[in-house]
Amino acid sequence: MANPEEMKMLATEYIRTGDHSHSDYFGLIKKLVSLRNRYERGSQEFKTWQKEIDRIYDLVRDELINNQAKPTTPVKFGTSGWRGIIGKDLTVKSVSQVTQAIVALYHGVESNPELANGLGVKTLEEARTRGCVVGFDNRFGGELLAQAVCDVLTDSSIIVHYAGESTTGVISAALLEIGAAFSINLTPSHNPLEYGGYKFNGSDGGPASDLITNRITQDAREIIDLGKELFLSPDQSLVREFDSLGSWIDMVRRNQVHHALDYDSIMKQFAGDEEIVLAVDCVHGASRLHINRLIRDNSSETSNDRMLVLRGESDPTFGGVAPEPSSTNMKPVMHVLSKRSEPLKLGAVIDPDGDRVRLTDGKVEIDMNLFGAMAYHFLHEHKGLHGMVAKTVATSNFANKLAEDFGEEVFESRVGFKEFKPVIGKALVCFEESDGISLIGHTPEKDAYIGLLLGLDMVMTLRKNLGDYLLEIQKEHGYYFPAKDGVVVGSQGKELMSALSQLEKYSEGSIIKVGDEERTITKLIDIDGRKMVLDDGSWLMVRPSGTEPKVRFYVEARDKEKQLALFETAKGMLAEIGLLK
Repeated sequence: MANPEEMKMLATEYIRTGDHSHSDYFGLIKKLVSLRNRYERGSQEFKTWQKEIDRIYDLVRDELINNQAKPTTPVKFGTSGWRGIIGKDLTVKSVSQVTQAIVALYHGVESNPELANGLGVKTLEEARTRGCVVGFDNRFGGELLAQAVCDVLTDSSIIVHYAGESTTGVISAALLEIGAAFSINLTPSHNPLEYGGYKFNGSDGGPASDLITNRITQDAREIIDLGKELFLSPDQSLVREFDSLGSWIDMVRRNQVHHALDYDSIMKQFAGDEEIVLAVDCVHGASRLHINRLIRDNSSETSNDRMLVLRGESDPTFGGVAPEPSSTNMKPVMHVLSKRSEPLKLGAVIDPDGDRVRLTDGKVEIDMNLFGAMAYHFLHEHKGLHGMVAKTVATSNFANKLAEDFGEEVFESRVGFKEFKPVIGKALVCFEESDGISLIGHTPEKDAYIGLLLGLDMVMTLRKNLGDYLLEIQKEHGYYFPAKDGVVVGSQGKELMSALSQLEKYSEGSIIKVGDEERTITKLIDIDGRKMVLDDGSWLMVRPSGTEPKVRFYVEARDKEKQLALFETAKGMLAEIGLLK
């Protein structure tokens, strides 16, 4: 049974009464979640622990509203915006200040052509009239922080198109469909439950360029350092709620001519196809609000028992799991599919803000390294589309081989979806190894829904499960076995970059030992870390983390048994330059 004395002792350990700054609310919440999870959902014990979790979240709410201190870590907009701890970094005050910095950008566009070009807006009045799409994921306090954003925007007479809780891909599509000037999405994507985040997209619907994010970072820090009290006169009449998912569906329908995905036909086929079952794990994220309407409500009653939703309840703790597409989170989906009799099976795990997706057929887990290449093959060979493929440098070379065999180009970029900007509208598929994908004619943001729709079309069109289709492609074009890992090191930032510069001795023509074999580096890519392609088509890549004292390894073997040897080679290189002992 839940023990009141145990609850009181835990609270004393983690909380300093009346002192938000020295209270570890999320440390306590994580502990309470682990205790809650010992019991069945719906049981009295579960409800008792949940009541205590709700009580602690009330303290977080108070901190969000009343914390007037600077963020514990300075604001920094990176590849996917600003991320920090809810209540400590992201508060009503700090989010308002960052929004002020963004509004200031639009005040300066008329006198700064470079800024105007980066934002896609020529005047402040244009930004006011076109407005901003505002949304958030399922993180605790999302609605509070969104209201803070709306107050700052409407104080400056900027129209707000209010999406409420929604996903990154949907918000991006909505921005493009209604012609908004920009969007603000309060999400840290797949980060743990204690994190909040702030994403800014310009008028193109995609992640902002370094020019823009650097300005936001600089201006936000200046505003925060000045610490002026905010005196706002928000105009609620400028806030207009709208159907963001409806905008997404409209965009997919309108751009069928580009990506060849017929949304209505796919839904109609799913409704009548008794040979296929679909299982989607929302991991309690924002997709739980969309998935039934996206698939089930657009099909028929008869398909309801073939559309299965896992972890579709509201829960900002994510049930205590890391909220990301992963092998661990894929297990429930695979278990559910294993019990189904339908010959065609498709499963998916979607992260909290719906910008990442990983798929399965119940037997084979297919991450984006492989699915991105399969998507390219399907669009090129079965939909009759022609064009390049775009991928980040850390992603499998499977797609490179397909493009070579098709006589098409490959665009290989640094890590980060915004790096695809030069080929948006040209590349049939843009994808990254961390389960993000978009298609030609869709948004420049990664989007789990378009990946899911494509997977569904793929299975029903080919009458094959994904694992069988993958095997078919591999038999013709070759086998690729990507994997990744990482190690903690004793340095970061400039010190780490300086140490890693010693790896420059490994250049084209260098011979390295991989297991018992000697391999020659035939190609070197150094646009983001150091990727060394070897003479058997395998490769290894060493890349520093931008936020942690950590080095990440990405490898790809042509024989699965040789993956471990590639990892050992990468670690040996770090040991040689003194980063590993």
